[in-house]
Amino acid sequence: MSLKLNVVIGSTRPGRVGPAIAQWFKDFAAAHGKFQVELVDLADFHLPLLDEASHPRLQQYEHEHTRRWSRSAASADAFVFVTPEYDYFPPASLVNAVQALNLEWAYKAAGVLSYGGISGGLRSSQELRQLLANVNVHALPQVVPVPIFPQFINDEGEFRPNEQMTDGAKGMLDELHKWATALKTLRQDQEERQNEAA
Repeated sequence: MSLKLNVVIGSTRPGRVGPAIAQWFKDFAAAHGKFQVELVDLADFHLPLLDEASHPRLQQYEHEHTRRWSRSAASADAFVFVTPEYDYFPPASLVNAVQALNLEWAYKAAGVLSYGGISGGLRSSQELRQLLANVNVHALPQVVPVPIFPQFINDEGEFRPNEQMTDGAKGMLDELHKWATALKTLRQDQEERQNEAA
């Protein structure tokens, strides 16, 4: 069963390091070998703050930026959200992106790779996991934190994790694959039942 993983860069702030960390994780996940991996940058979608008149559950999107974001999220079986911690919380850009959609998230699995100061963004990841659960995502408890992140960025701007981070990333991908496989089967069963009822 082919599974697609979207690695989502959650910050859109100028000067962010999210792209460097996410690029490392995208390459690491591809080498892991259990997913087709796509790197997704929220900055490319230019999503305004909740500018759709209809509830996202209706999927009656008026704007092309929302339709593009919807197609991106719908294409994935699983997600890893790469998020900083802003004021003990995930960035507003990421919260907005999650809340802009609804059904596209349902019955999918997600992991979080967080970065920040001494806590490694763990408070941000906890808030994000709760939000994801509220849109029917199975948010893994296995979070990969990056504490004091500047020490892992080299002079070329590349992220260089330590052994604990790579071990954590492998464990998260292993769990993500288990859940994504099971949830894809669940989604397919639901689609078949809906088609039979139509």
